[in-house]
Amino acid sequence: MKTILIAGGNSGIGLQAARDLLADGHQLILLGRDPRKGEAALASLGTATDRASFLAADLSTHGGVRDAAQRVLDQHDRIDALVHTTGVFTSQESRTTDGLHPFFAVNYLSRYHLTQLLLPVLRQAGRPVVVMMTAAVPPTDDADFARFPEFAPFDFGRDRKPIQLANHHYAAHLARAEPGLATAVVNAGAAKTDILRIAPWYMRAGAKILGPVLFDSVETSAHNVVEATRRNDWLTPLYWGKPGRFEQHTPITLDTTTTQQLMDTSHTLTGA
Repeated sequence: MKTILIAGGNSGIGLQAARDLLADGHQLILLGRDPRKGEAALASLGTATDRASFLAADLSTHGGVRDAAQRVLDQHDRIDALVHTTGVFTSQESRTTDGLHPFFAVNYLSRYHLTQLLLPVLRQAGRPVVVMMTAAVPPTDDADFARFPEFAPFDFGRDRKPIQLANHHYAAHLARAEPGLATAVVNAGAAKTDILRIAPWYMRAGAKILGPVLFDSVETSAHNVVEATRRNDWLTPLYWGKPGRFEQHTPITLDTTTTQQLMDTSHTLTGA
């Protein structure tokens, strides 16, 4: 039995992954911002609830990440897998209490920060796994990191890709820095989840009209996350770009100088 932490496990793809992994007999810790949604998520798990717990956490701020990590460390001496499905979808200019755009803070930096803080318990696992869910941005795409990490003013069309690609760079960094730790980046696909609630109106309208044709099911979107978490027969680091197709993957091979620059900046921002 593995102990698996799912950040964003109280709704959408994360909750579906939780259901699938609980069916395997694993023990889960779910992180989410809304305690009421967390309680509802646990209640939806039926008889498997005794193998799941929920921690309320605001992963958009440094303080929220540190608090969540400390509570996990206080309660667990080993984590076998850390799965990041938390995400926000906003094109508006706004800033967290740390002065960062929430798209950057949640969709990349919180993954780096939380993982770094939980490395002591991940190292206790036989083959620890870190899985990060992103949009459909393969590691072969080019991106301009000149605006990293301020992204000011935020320009969704320009800044989305470097933020998502930073997850690939962190996966590559972890694979080198932590021997024995397996890292994966997984395309979330186009599942219709709560993340759309703060999307621009035209995206919400399009989703309502075209959803039945264009959207993946949450089961399909969760499939590669679940397989990467439960299986030990894949090399690291890898990117799964096709929801539901675990056999189709791409090695994450990136410029090491860029990776180090991004990691140095991430360390400076978080202290982790």
